[in-house]
Amino acid sequence: MTEPVFALRGVGKTRQDSGTAFELRVPDFVAAPGERLALVGESGCGKSTLLDLLGLALSPSTAETFRFRGDGGGSEDIAAVWQQGDANRLGELRKRHIGYVLQTGALVPYLSVIDNIDLTRRLLGLPDDGTSQRLAQRLGLAGHLDKDPAALSVGERQRVAIGRALAHRPAVILADEPTASLDPHSAGRVMELFLELIEETGATLIVATHDWHKLEGLGLRQVGHDLSRDEDAMVTRAAFWM
Repeated sequence: MTEPVFALRGVGKTRQDSGTAFELRVPDFVAAPGERLALVGESGCGKSTLLDLLGLALSPSTAETFRFRGDGGGSEDIAAVWQQGDANRLGELRKRHIGYVLQTGALVPYLSVIDNIDLTRRLLGLPDDGTSQRLAQRLGLAGHLDKDPAALSVGERQRVAIGRALAHRPAVILADEPTASLDPHSAGRVMELFLELIEETGATLIVATHDWHKLEGLGLRQVGHDLSRDEDAMVTRAAFWM
C-alpha cells in the first residue's frame, strides 16, 4: 500500500498576539498521493497556518505524529526534524518536494517571467530541458517571457506563480487563495488550467479558499473544519480534520 504524502495526528499550533490567542488543532489529517483537498473557511480561521505547517515553514507547537513523504523513498518524521532544529533538512524538503502558490504571487521583481518560472529548477540544478518554456506556453505567457513582473497584469502574475510552483514537478502543491485577486471569469479560467496542469503531473494539491463555490464541482474534497471564539478568554480555536 502506498504511503500517504502527509500523515498528521495530534498536531497543534498556538499563537499569542496582543493578548489574543489562536489555537489550531489537527486531530487527524491524511493526504494520499495525487489527492485534491480544499481547506475552506473565513479569513482568520487557520487555513494559512495549516498550509504553512504542511509546507514545513511553520513549526508545530505539539505533534503526536507528523510525517511527510515526497517523491521516492519512505516518509520522514517531520516532528523529529523540527525538534532537532534541522532547518537545512526542512529547507531541502520544501525546495525539492513542495510548490507553493501564494495569493499575491510573491514573484521576484528583478527576474523576468521565464527566470521566475525557472527559479526553483535552477536552485535544484535541474537541466534546462524546455520544461519552463512549455509551462509558460500552456499558461499563455509565451509573449511575456522577457518582461518583469511589474509589466504584467494581476492575472498574468498569478499564472507566473503557478508556473514557478509546477516547474520542478514537486510531489505537493499548496495554494493559498490562488485566484482571490482575480475577477470571477479570470479566476475560473486560471483555476481550471491550474487543476489541468496538476492532473498531468500527478501532484497532491491542497488549496485554501474562503469561497467554496469557486471550487465546488472541480473534484476537490473539502476538509472538515470547525471554528469557535471564546470572547471571555480571548481565544480563537480552529480545527481541521479528515
